[in-house]
Formats: sequence, structure tokens, C-alpha cells
Amino acid sequence: MSIPKKMKAITLMHSGGPDVLRVASVDVPQPIYKQILIKIAYAGVNRPDVLQRLGLYSPPKGASNILGLEASGTVVSVGPGCSKWEVGDEVTALLPGGGYAEYAVTHEDHALPIPSSLNLKKSAGLCETLYTVWYNVFKSGELRSGETFLVHGGTSGIGTTAIQLASAMGSKVFTTAGSDKKCDFCVSIGAHHAINYKTSDFVTEIKNLTGGNGVNLILDMVGGDYISKNIKILNNDGRLVQIAFLEGARREINFSTIMIKRLKITGSTLRPQSDLAKTQIAEDLEHTVWPLLNSGKIKPVIDRIFNLEDAGRAHEALDNDHIGKILLKI
Repeated sequence: MSIPKKMKAITLMHSGGPDVLRVASVDVPQPIYKQILIKIAYAGVNRPDVLQRLGLYSPPKGASNILGLEASGTVVSVGPGCSKWEVGDEVTALLPGGGYAEYAVTHEDHALPIPSSLNLKKSAGLCETLYTVWYNVFKSGELRSGETFLVHGGTSGIGTTAIQLASAMGSKVFTTAGSDKKCDFCVSIGAHHAINYKTSDFVTEIKNLTGGNGVNLILDMVGGDYISKNIKILNNDGRLVQIAFLEGARREINFSTIMIKRLKITGSTLRPQSDLAKTQIAEDLEHTVWPLLNSGKIKPVIDRIFNLEDAGRAHEALDNDHIGKILLKI
């Protein structure tokens, strides 16, 4: 398969608004030990991409400066030591960066086969959200069948994934969203109850819905005032997992409540984790989650697809009303 020396990619010369994203011609990356080179069909657009554009989220050492943490496409070259994939294989992959381009490299163990019920387009937004949800909800958060679970931002990529997967695993799922339409959508994909946070107090609602007991686990990406509110509605031995701080990371909280209720508060970011840690997540996903995708029991939710040249518009869409994932067509 012929591979060019140059490719189109979205470059980021300096931090700023969506208008700083420009198409340029750059070198095609070369796969090193245990890496594969993917000719990208579609790439996911995610919140960390926005933070990197704003200068608030630096790539790990050795990672591409090009935005993009997930993509689907075809393997066109394999580096030394690779044994999992062959040229011509179609994959969906977690990337260390570089997704907003015609080609990208990733560790061979961080790619997964296209689920049998999906295609390249529908698979492009799987990995960043599934890796994140699996690690934070089921590994770190230890969600079990029969437990109660609250995820904030139910119509985000993370939210739609967490609702479906937690529901499929036997948990009772609650969520928050910013309109009645979004709440109805969350219920349609598996949420037991969705709360419109613009018209209702989710603390009061959760207490009413659980008979005053609260929930076992909360996945939060809002932060700010939500931090203390989340602590109020966790039941005894409850867990709070923080994965972002859209409303700020600094707030005053009452630690006596944490002690009395024996709460656990943790958090993580995915991108800086080791190759080995990401490989373990990928193995868990292929064993546990891929059968659910293959059968169609859970499905990716895609809001809109933009051309690569319109990456700035895709970022604007991510900051406005959307339900599910936003993709780039390469």
C-alpha cells in the first residue's frame, strides 16, 4: 500500500479560539516499535482537544502535537515487534494524539476491531469515551450490578456511553441534562430517571428518588459547586469519581461528612497513563464491552460529522447544544 510522505492535518500554531485551527501539510508519522500506522477515516472530537487548543492541556512527552485522541481507519503499516494487526485491517483506536489528520500512529494494543454491528463511521468515537468510562466507572469507581449510579452531563459523549454501559451491566442509572428534550433522550437509552438541572435541584431530586438514601457512585465532569452537592447525595461507602472540572476545581468541602459516611473520592485523566495501563483497559473492553457492541445492545450516539477542514466548526459545536459524539470526516 502506497503511503505518501506528506498529509493534511489540523495544526495549532498558538492557543486560542476555534479559528486558530488550520489545515496544513505535515510529514506522515512513522510507526516505531509496537506501533501501527492508521489511514484515518473518521476522528472523534473531545473536550481534551478543546483544552489543548486553549493551551490548558499539554500532550504527554513524545506524543503528537496534533489534536485528536481517537479515530477509526485502516492499518497501512506496522512497526517492528507488531503481531496483532496486518496491513488492511480496519480498527478503531485510542491515540496519543494526531487524530485530526490523514494518518496517525498508536500502540498496536490500543486499537480494537470494528464491532460487527458498526462501520468505520459509527466506530470512530468509541475509544476515548469507552476507555474513560470503563476505567473510571467500573475499575476505579467499582460499580456493581444492582447499585445506583449518577452521571452528570448525560447527553455528552461520556454521558451517553456511561448511561448505556451501566444500565447494560445491571445498575440503576440517574443523570442530569440541560433540557427536557435531553432528559427524554437519556431515558430512551437506559437512564432510570433524568433530571433537568436548569429547572430542578438534583440534590433534592436524587434524595426523593432514592428514598433519602442517595447513590452508590457519581461520575462528574462539572466540578465547582457540584463537588459539595455530590458529597451530600452519596450514600454510606459511596464513591465520587471526578474526570473534569468544567466549573472549576477549587471549592470548600466538609471532610467530616466524608469521614462519617466513609466516602471515597478519586479521579483520573486517561492520556498520561502508561501504555501498559491502556492495554489492560483495551483487553477488558474487548472481553466485556465488545460483545455488547457486536450484539447492538449498546450503540454509539453521534450528533454531527464535520469535514476535517471544518474542525473549528466542530469545536464550536462541542461548546454548544449537542447530544452524543461529534466527529471529523478525514
